[in-house]
Amino acid sequence: MRATSTDVDAFDDLLHREVVVHAPRGLSTEDLESEKEVWRDAVSAMPDLRHEVQEVVVQGNVEMARVIVTGTLRHEFAGVPVSGRPFRMDQAVICHLDDGKVIEAWEIADVGSLLDQ
Repeated sequence: MRATSTDVDAFDDLLHREVVVHAPRGLSTEDLESEKEVWRDAVSAMPDLRHEVQEVVVQGNVEMARVIVTGTLRHEFAGVPVSGRPFRMDQAVICHLDDGKVIEAWEIADVGSLLDQ
């Protein structure tokens, strides 16, 4: 499954307005609008940013996805220096749902491999 990361307005349907996202590199947020702003910044820095979901596991109100993230860093983002070269990074996302929307999420990303690229 291939998904674009540029449709930030779709977050209204996916994330609870009080969503808490635990993310690496100082990108954690505590509400929907803050999370949308992080994603707008990410898409600005990496216009070709893509997330390809490899696997999803669901148990009750908990969902986990294994994702391949690709893109090209065009300007600094989250302290990662610009390389101008395409990158690939593995990521896992664990989400707790409330009434069908993500209320809390943990993003675990292989930032080390991103920095090495």
